[in-house]
Amino acid sequence: MTHLPPPPADLLRDAALFLDFDGTLVELQGHPDAVAVDTRLAALIDRLGDALDGRVAIISGRPVAGIRALFGNPHFAISGSHGLEVAWPDGRHARAERPAALDRIVDQMHTFATATNGVLVEEKPLGAALHYRAVPTAEAAARDLAATLAADAGLHLQTGKMMIEVRVPGADKGTALRALMQAPLFAGRTPVFLGDDDTDEPAMVAARDLGGAGILIGAPRDTAAAWRLDDVATTLTWLETATESLTA
Repeated sequence: MTHLPPPPADLLRDAALFLDFDGTLVELQGHPDAVAVDTRLAALIDRLGDALDGRVAIISGRPVAGIRALFGNPHFAISGSHGLEVAWPDGRHARAERPAALDRIVDQMHTFATATNGVLVEEKPLGAALHYRAVPTAEAAARDLAATLAADAGLHLQTGKMMIEVRVPGADKGTALRALMQAPLFAGRTPVFLGDDDTDEPAMVAARDLGGAGILIGAPRDTAAAWRLDDVATTLTWLETATESLTA
């Protein structure tokens, strides 16, 4: 495991900035619905968008509608559901088709959660997740169930921090970043991606392969990132400093 330095304040010059949400811009919570966007974060993203001429996007495992609701109809691009949907500020919205098997999967996950106090089910347009942060001892059973459900339905098994998700295959945060970089808004710029989870690693790789870099948020671990910041608080402070550097 290699020690990674913090990113320089001027890293975002001529950049296209791609941001994970949970664990990067906001602290992880026991339930996804407990997360909120405060005035500091909302203002920061607005300032970044202005300083980068709109070259800011959020790439999240949350659905597009969830990110939109948190930011209040924002003026930046969003790739949601691990790259399975994308929305643009002008109203364009593309999304993969939802398989019928997800309804059965959601029912079986709820049955499991009812029998396992503390486990939460997160329903998404293109997937369903079991969160066991409140009951870590349920990890093995949750992962076994999700693996069986994914295999039976021919869907993708997505790991994450204290959660396991069954979702539509065919995309990840790396394919999302590559697709966004082909859009005129981002094309020709240097991609910089910030993320904390193993679900973010494909985007770290994509940013690196396209001549940019990833920034890992959190404790040191094996990663394709070139830089690291300690936590959400440090990340917000660095983004504010980087914004000031862009406008200096």
